[in-house]
Amino acid sequence: MISPQEIILAYSQGYFPMAHPDEGNKIYWHFPHRRAIIPIDHNFKVSKNLKKLYEKNIFELNQNKDFEKVIRKCAERDETWISEEIIETYCNLNKLGFAHSFEVWQNGKLAGGLYGIAINKAFFGESMFFEVSNASKIALIYLVETLRINKFKLLDSQYLNSHIEQFGAYEISSDKYLKLLKNALKKH
Repeated sequence: MISPQEIILAYSQGYFPMAHPDEGNKIYWHFPHRRAIIPIDHNFKVSKNLKKLYEKNIFELNQNKDFEKVIRKCAERDETWISEEIIETYCNLNKLGFAHSFEVWQNGKLAGGLYGIAINKAFFGESMFFEVSNASKIALIYLVETLRINKFKLLDSQYLNSHIEQFGAYEISSDKYLKLLKNALKKH
């Protein structure tokens, strides 16, 4: 099993673990040459309809209410890099205060959410899911608002996809990423 110290050290150097199901869930350390970043500042884009939905307060927003359920929901897909070892490791990191879930609840049920790792002023987004339409997007808005309030400097999304691109996510080189990471990890 990967130790919490290994995970923190790896993230601090730009690496993150993923299990490879086609290889018996062997864990590999990834360091993409192009890194996806979600802006935390005014460049974070939210559509008018989604902003209205967020402001209606029809969802209950929580942090770490049920971290394990969030990570397990994120793992529920045909092909996943979230193995039992990853789940156990990140649940331990949650108990230590490094892994966090941002949750969207509706009528007492988990409607969507996301999880990731926070180190100093860097947040490393790992995965998200939804059971109710737009719930994962609401979780992302909630995350960004929380990061802004706490003066975070980096929201790493690892790989770019169309889901996060709509929020203004973009790719940067690994060199530029490491500079941003170093700045976000500084003790302030």
